[in-house]
Amino acid sequence: MTKSKSKFEIEKTPEEWRRELDPEQFRILREHGTERAGTSPLDANFDEGTYVCVGCGHPLFASETKFNAGCGWPSFYRPLGNAVGDSVDRRYFMVRTEIHCRRCGGHLGHVFRDGPEPTGLRFCINGVALKFIPSESERDKA
Repeated sequence: MTKSKSKFEIEKTPEEWRRELDPEQFRILREHGTERAGTSPLDANFDEGTYVCVGCGHPLFASETKFNAGCGWPSFYRPLGNAVGDSVDRRYFMVRTEIHCRRCGGHLGHVFRDGPEPTGLRFCINGVALKFIPSESERDKA
């Protein structure tokens, strides 16, 4: 993870983001929203592939690091290298570590220290912020 920077590789105005994202994607990625638990079909997806940022297509998580945390959101124990950044989130009277796309700054979710080995981390990610790209072997099965 990289610490949050004020500038990102991809920067757009709110109007530009609104044209590219649907209203729920905009609320999550650009306004730091959270989808309702249990609503993302990606939570139950365990096919082989890569999860990318829905805002910019930047690869974020490999399917091999996904696990069923039972929390209602897609969960991973490690992001891909140089994929995400973090910042302190002090909303709702608590301190959490917020995770965002390193490339466009889109809010993804939060990371907690209650995950499985080998990292002990749980990257709890809004499914709306992700797009799943199946591996070639998965595409060949279809």
